[in-house]
Amino acid sequence: MKQQTKLILTAGAVLAGVALVSSYSRSHAPLKTVPHVDLHRYMGRWYEIARLPQRYEKGCHCVYAEYSLNPEGYVEVKNTCHKGGPNGKTSTAEGKGFPVGGSNNSKLRVQFFWPFRGDYWILELDPDYHYVLVGSPDRESLWVLSRTPTLDQDVLEHLVQLADQKGFPVEKLQLTDQSCFTQE
Repeated sequence: MKQQTKLILTAGAVLAGVALVSSYSRSHAPLKTVPHVDLHRYMGRWYEIARLPQRYEKGCHCVYAEYSLNPEGYVEVKNTCHKGGPNGKTSTAEGKGFPVGGSNNSKLRVQFFWPFRGDYWILELDPDYHYVLVGSPDRESLWVLSRTPTLDQDVLEHLVQLADQKGFPVEKLQLTDQSCFTQE
């Protein structure tokens, strides 16, 4: 019995060690955001150019988000996509984005279903607000957005390289099919 107890304790210690090493290897340096975002300039339509796979975006094509500033100080969010293909059924999700105090609007907590909120951190923003790189500090969410359905390849490569430097798994990035907008 004593030997079995020792074996169980040893196995438990080994598993705990593996879990600790595994969690350490997934840790990242603090994620730096842009110094300031002018929410009034940020409002409007943004087309999704690329994303890390998200369960709620599975099968989405022609994805875009529309942001508007609510008088109460939060951002109204409306995400739209075509499910299954460019001619698929339109699906829309509406939520709210709440600026995080002290972040100069570069960090928001977005809520689509109460009480759950997710991180929406602005990591890179074109000075003219033409494109943006958005992610979460756990590196599980990442989006490249643009004011137009297409983005210059050099700009996209720059943003992907930046995301890679910040520890995002860019090898999993998916380009978003925007063909329903580019054929118009």
